[in-house]
Amino acid sequence: MDPLTQGVLGATLPQASVSGRYAASAGLLGFLSAMAADLDVLIRSSTDPLLFLEYHRQFTHSLVFIPFGGLICAVVLHYIIGRRRGLSFRQTWWFCTLGYATHALLDACTTYGTMLFWPFSDARIAWNTISIIDPLFTIPILIGVLLSARRLTPLYARLALVWAFGYMALGLWQRNEAMSMGYALASERGHTPIRLEAKPSFANILVWKIVYETDDHFYVDAVRASLAPRVFYGASVQKLNLERDMPWLRQDSQQARDIERFRWFSNGYIARSPDFSNRIIDIRYSMLPNELAPLWSIELHPEAEDTEHAKYQVHREAGSTKVSQMWEMLVGP
Repeated sequence: MDPLTQGVLGATLPQASVSGRYAASAGLLGFLSAMAADLDVLIRSSTDPLLFLEYHRQFTHSLVFIPFGGLICAVVLHYIIGRRRGLSFRQTWWFCTLGYATHALLDACTTYGTMLFWPFSDARIAWNTISIIDPLFTIPILIGVLLSARRLTPLYARLALVWAFGYMALGLWQRNEAMSMGYALASERGHTPIRLEAKPSFANILVWKIVYETDDHFYVDAVRASLAPRVFYGASVQKLNLERDMPWLRQDSQQARDIERFRWFSNGYIARSPDFSNRIIDIRYSMLPNELAPLWSIELHPEAEDTEHAKYQVHREAGSTKVSQMWEMLVGP
C-alpha cells in the first residue's frame, strides 16, 4: 500500500485507544511506525537485481515480528517524540506497536503478496480486496485522524476504522462478484480454469482484472463488477515453457535460477513476452486491466555467463490514451 495510507491507518488504531491530550501523540507515533515496515525496500544488491523481491514484505511484514517492530520504533521515537510529549516508554511502545501492527494486514489486502507467516512459511498472502492506491479508501481515514488529533477524542479515529473495515468488506464483495463474472467468461470459451483470480485495477474497486490459467495458456480480461456490469475482453498468452521458449538457457545457470525466483514472486503467473523474446513477464499487473503489457519483467541474454543475473525491468508508461481508456472502463456505458 502507498505510504500515506499505511501511515493514516496506522494512526487510527492507537488514536482509537486513547482520549485526551495524548490523542495527537498516539496518532503521530502510529503514523510513523506504520510506515516503518517498508524500510525493507533498502535491502538491495548492486549485483543481484532480484534480491529486493525476496525481502520486500518478508520478515518486517510477518505477524510474529510485530512486537519487535513496535519495540524498534519505540526505541527510536520515544526519545524524539514520546518523552518530549510526556509519554512513558511503555505508552510509546504501545502506540508504536498498534501502528506497526496495521501495516502487514493492510498489505495483505492488496494484490502484491505479503509473507504474513514468515519464518514458518514463505507463502505470499494476497486477499485482493483493494488497489495499492485508492483515494476513496484513504481520504476519509485521513480526515478521521486529523479530527481526532485536533479535537482530542477517539471518536473520529474509531469512525475511520469503521470506514476502513466497511470499505474492505465492499472490496471483498466486489472481488467475489468479479470472480463469478470471470468463471462465466471462461465457461463461455469452453474453459475450466485451473485457477482464477480477480484483482482490483488501479485506484478503484469497480473494475477488476481477471486472470485465469488453463493447461497451456493464461487469459487476461477485465470486468466491471457492478454499476452496469460489463466485460472488457483481453488477450491470452502461452504459459512459459523453457524448452520451447528459451532452448538456449542452461539449467544450472544463474539466469535459470532467477527465473524460478521470479516464478515464486509472481505466484507462477509468468510467460514469455509476446513482444520481446528474451523477456519473461508477470502477467498479473498492467496499466490497463485487460492487457498483457506488464509492469515488470526480467530479461535474459543467451550470451550471458553462467554466473550472470537476469536483468529486472520496470515498465510504467501510462500515457493519456491509457488514462482515457481506464476512465471509459470506469464510467462508460
